[in-house]
Amino acid sequence: MQRTRPPFRADHVGSLLRTASLKEAREKRKNGEISAQALKDIEDREIEQVIRKQEDVGLKSITDGEYRRISWNYDFLENLDNVESYVGERKIKFAATGPQPRPILLRVIGKLGGYKPHPMIEHFKFLKAHTRQTPKLTIPSPSSLHFRYGRDAVPESIYPSMDGFYRDLGETYRKAVHAFADAGCRYLQLDEVNLTYLCDPALRKVISDRGEDPAKLPEIYAGMLNAAISDIPSDMTITMHLCRGNFRSSFVASGGYEPVAELMFNKINVHGYFMEYDTERAGGFEPLRFVPKNKTVVLGLVTTKTGSLEKKDDIKRRIEQAAKFIDIDQLCLSPQCGFASTEEGNALAEAEEWAKLKMIVEIANEIWG
Repeated sequence: MQRTRPPFRADHVGSLLRTASLKEAREKRKNGEISAQALKDIEDREIEQVIRKQEDVGLKSITDGEYRRISWNYDFLENLDNVESYVGERKIKFAATGPQPRPILLRVIGKLGGYKPHPMIEHFKFLKAHTRQTPKLTIPSPSSLHFRYGRDAVPESIYPSMDGFYRDLGETYRKAVHAFADAGCRYLQLDEVNLTYLCDPALRKVISDRGEDPAKLPEIYAGMLNAAISDIPSDMTITMHLCRGNFRSSFVASGGYEPVAELMFNKINVHGYFMEYDTERAGGFEPLRFVPKNKTVVLGLVTTKTGSLEKKDDIKRRIEQAAKFIDIDQLCLSPQCGFASTEEGNALAEAEEWAKLKMIVEIANEIWG
């Protein structure tokens, strides 16, 4: 049976490959060749077109492709009250030997817990005004301001105790989420990569080497997530996206969900989970046995990292395998991540992106009617 509330049987994570026109306009703006308004006008036009494409392919959840962003996380976080970005050396590297993401870091410059109007409110309003389907907003999870940096992002002069930082960050998020709800958002996705990073022994060692306990972080992150969504309307759906890094088709982490599964499914009050499952790096479906009956899992079985189109029968077989651990009526289908977590995008063509999304819709219709 198809679903009338999100997440939908055929869904997607959010970011889409930037068009040539959009990339050209951004480059011109960076070089001072066009005004901020001229860039916005081009963004508006390109977003309207990508909304139509999503609707035409049959998707019920529609995003703006994250077309106004450089990155899935920095653009949101640096616009929170008392958070700033700066140029520095990245602490956590992608696996590929090629280029790494731009060296943008984040830090706290004052007490958190307040709220200033976020520019993405207007971005969401534009999306909502231009789609006939369900508009979906994606933002990074609260842990994104901590995991990569630890104490480096949180001066002791502002927060002598990290407990105060976690509490105030959760409150900042609660106010931001409430503001999005007031703007009409009823489908919000929190991109939570760091719980999956904590399933990788190498990254757990990074955390312990800097003097923090990786065993305690999942509980801390769960607390911030629950604080962030503690004030939502009853008709608002919150999902969590889990992946192991996504930049120019490269990744950061490996390891199955088992170390965090029970906590993630039963102690975090989201309604659904977008779960990366396109390669063996994500482990097996066994952790799905912990999912309670009132929650939904969106299986990310279609990769965004290459353009080769999966075989429908292979995807269906994997859904059947997952259904050994969770009722098939609790399952949906999506790509494993966005197609462009940063503006550079993954190594595939736009036509290949849309072929994958079209196939996901077709498979969902064939399985769930």
